[in-house]
Amino acid sequence: MTATTVPHPPIRSQDNWLAQRLVLQTHEKELTKHRDRINAERRRLPMVKIERDYVFDTATGKQSLKALFDGRRQLIVYHFMFDPAWDKGCTGCTGYVNALGDLSKLYDLDTTFALISRAPLAKLKAYKAQMGWSVPWYSSFGSGFNYDFHVTLDEDVAPIEYNYRNLAEMKARKGPNGMKGEEHGLSVFLSARGRSVPHLLGLRTWHRSTHGCVYPPRSDTIWATAKL
Repeated sequence: MTATTVPHPPIRSQDNWLAQRLVLQTHEKELTKHRDRINAERRRLPMVKIERDYVFDTATGKQSLKALFDGRRQLIVYHFMFDPAWDKGCTGCTGYVNALGDLSKLYDLDTTFALISRAPLAKLKAYKAQMGWSVPWYSSFGSGFNYDFHVTLDEDVAPIEYNYRNLAEMKARKGPNGMKGEEHGLSVFLSARGRSVPHLLGLRTWHRSTHGCVYPPRSDTIWATAKL
């Protein structure tokens, strides 16, 4: 049997440990302040108005993007990888949904969470029942939604872009994604009740803040606010 040596930090006095811990605390506070600045910068990113009239297959028939808000002001969409040719959803996306907690707090913040995939609705419903999920799940099958939000990559349909990089940039980095087919992501939308619907460009941010973030007047407009 081969013995394995596990590396350990050095052993020092309590005073020495405390001195080094205080130095680390200073660095941690610097990081926290830097993260706060980045979060504030993200919240101040401009919004993009959604101009296309997307239609989705739902359990109650064809529905618009606006209808997916379910009467709330914000909509978080998780782009779940499920190719129309597949019989099961992506294992990584499945793990993500399995790890979701209680979403009622989002509802208290006037926010709806939903899954959207390109597979036909019948496949989504069957997989949802198999997994025992209750989260809303809609099909974008036959629409340009996935291509417009760069979670289905097909150069014959739309220029390839993922995680803010085009195809040439991804090839230069050698991935890490396959550069073709289904990808996952998050998009956040804000509905200015009374007009259209916008899409927010940001990164996994759906909380509200008073730090310099100005929301548009209530209307029927949909804005995109965040995109992964």
